[in-house]
Amino acid sequence: MDGEPRLPTLSMFYVLSYQAIPPHIQSSKSYEHSMRLSSLDMPGSGFANFDWLQRHPPEDCFLRVCTTPHQHVFPQKNMATKKKKPKLKSLSAGRPPTAKSARSISSKATRALIRAHHTLEKQRAKALAEGDHAKAAALQNQIEAQGGLENYQRASLIGQSNDRGGDSSKILMEWLAPTLSALKEQVTNEQPIRMLEVGALSVTNACSKSRLFEIERIDLNSQAEGIKQQDFMERPLPCDGKEQFDIISLSLVLNYVPDAVGKGEMLLRISKFLRAGKYPEGIDGYFPSLFLVLPAPCVTNSRYMDEKKLETIMEALGYVMIKKKMSNKLVYYLWKMEAPTTKRSLGFKKEELRAGRTRNNFAIVLK
Repeated sequence: MDGEPRLPTLSMFYVLSYQAIPPHIQSSKSYEHSMRLSSLDMPGSGFANFDWLQRHPPEDCFLRVCTTPHQHVFPQKNMATKKKKPKLKSLSAGRPPTAKSARSISSKATRALIRAHHTLEKQRAKALAEGDHAKAAALQNQIEAQGGLENYQRASLIGQSNDRGGDSSKILMEWLAPTLSALKEQVTNEQPIRMLEVGALSVTNACSKSRLFEIERIDLNSQAEGIKQQDFMERPLPCDGKEQFDIISLSLVLNYVPDAVGKGEMLLRISKFLRAGKYPEGIDGYFPSLFLVLPAPCVTNSRYMDEKKLETIMEALGYVMIKKKMSNKLVYYLWKMEAPTTKRSLGFKKEELRAGRTRNNFAIVLK
């Protein structure tokens, strides 16, 4: 056709997939010219171009060739030199890929999703506390539009994968290493240490794989068989020691509670589920206990909380800190309960400890 650019030809039949071509390219003028690339002849140097085509998916080839009119040029190494046709090792070696492997969400995107979910939940809780039900409903719609609790949990699971640092229970198992023989003896005597894992996401973490505990797992939105769907704050209080636990895991759960009063109520409730009493030699220095994991900024960059205040709160509740580890992102604690508090008023308010616009608002209130 007069006025159109002359297209290169190809010695082999090579079909470009229509579905792989972006819509904005399909509607362009260059698309009309370029469809003839599906079955054309190219003498001489065409084999060099075929070698290039083999290494690129159809959509890649199409975009390089056809993104702008009058630029239908293949990349060439040396137009004057003829190259032999490469031998294909197999059909799959010469076939363009039909599907691309799914990419895992990046660490940055994972953190952004988790932060956004926390922010919306806090805003919703505040709206409910102020009686603004219309705003609360609108915020709930935003949460659902972002995938809700299910997407939050998926991001948390990715964050716990081995390539993102692994699950937090590995730290607990490291701390309990001196008690392993005593824990095994408890299993042999059919008196295993009972663990309650609040906010459980997996049944294959380090504690589960150890087979040293009798574990009950609960979560607001169960993601696996073996995890009971239950809100810890609505779980019936234990009637006796048989319904209590020797250790409770609260990993990245307390920070999920949207308001400061709710965080305090959760800590108070934890104490009622821990079994007080004597433990055999070898494990008596570790149980009953609370394994608490928080994002590090909760104590390093909060307006209302620092490590000293958290320790004061926990001591008032009857705990002693026996282990602690701080990383760039998380802080891990093992708190041993010496004696649950009997005080009716603890008097921990939301008071500013650090000023600054970049601070977060993590706080625990115990009235």
